[in-house]
Amino acid sequence: MKSAVFYGRHDIRIEDRPIPAVGAHDVLIQVKACGVCGTDVHIFEGDKGAAETHPPTILGHEFSGVIADTGSAVTRYRKGDRVCVDPNYYCGACEFCRDGMAHYCTHMTGYGTTVDGAFAEYCAVNEKQVYPLGDGTSFQQGAMTEPVACCLHGMDMCEIRPGSHVAVIGGGMIGLIMVQLARLAGASRIALLEPVEGKRAVGKALGADVCIDPLHEDVPAALAAHGMPRLTTVIECVGRPATIEQAIELAGPKAVVMMFGLTRPDETIAVKPFTVFQKEIVLKASYINPYTQRRALDLIDSGRLDVTSMVHAVCGLDRLSGILGSPQERSLGKFIIDPSL
Repeated sequence: MKSAVFYGRHDIRIEDRPIPAVGAHDVLIQVKACGVCGTDVHIFEGDKGAAETHPPTILGHEFSGVIADTGSAVTRYRKGDRVCVDPNYYCGACEFCRDGMAHYCTHMTGYGTTVDGAFAEYCAVNEKQVYPLGDGTSFQQGAMTEPVACCLHGMDMCEIRPGSHVAVIGGGMIGLIMVQLARLAGASRIALLEPVEGKRAVGKALGADVCIDPLHEDVPAALAAHGMPRLTTVIECVGRPATIEQAIELAGPKAVVMMFGLTRPDETIAVKPFTVFQKEIVLKASYINPYTQRRALDLIDSGRLDVTSMVHAVCGLDRLSGILGSPQERSLGKFIIDPSL
């Protein structure tokens, strides 16, 4: 099978590899769509993502496809089923799993991070990680279930209530999902801070009440002008120290600041403890997608969540290295890899 194999920083090679063997409890998935994620970018740059990656490894953890084969003990799925995958497989027996904190599993398997993933024509996964797509859900939509699941975990901690005023910093795929989830959670006013005009336009169409260019506008003044002088939740989706610090400054009294964007492991932020003290700000972060994959897929299947308006292009495996290495390309929107192209 054609595969994009990560060998180290800035080193992804297109290779022919054997189709993975199928264990008794595994299904073999013919990959139809796999999203390019910020975690893939971090790994490509030589940084740690959500989990440790040891080359050579096939990356790719946001994916969907068709079951091409099943293990001898698989009973819930058949060849031809259209499915998506939760890439984080927990052992169920360690202290964290037994305490309801499975995403800190001591023995977690991460398809596309700790073991081979879906930037290839086929990927074998445990049947427990598979979810059937709705009849009206496309493979591109199904591949977005994992990022939506991650967003749901973060949103669950944001304490948004009916009538909340929410700002989302960053209008990439994640930020645009967060805008929609904030609306579904009951926020009455939502602001999107995004310097790229095209992304602001998509954010407006997806439910943002005001879209602000933070590089050329006075953000506090723009928020006040649109009836949002006090933010109750600020969700940072960029993963840069400057925008995390901006989130803390913009937050109103008693606000929750969700540091959702993934920074490089060695980056730091400058926080004035007096600011946190004076405003009683709650700083939170969100790690992967525990217990949210089904909810994410239900939202997509139901049509309540748009996960395609922000997709820029569908490409073959040959384009992957160039996409991962080009911030300019990635700024255009979400990229989906179709290994058959």
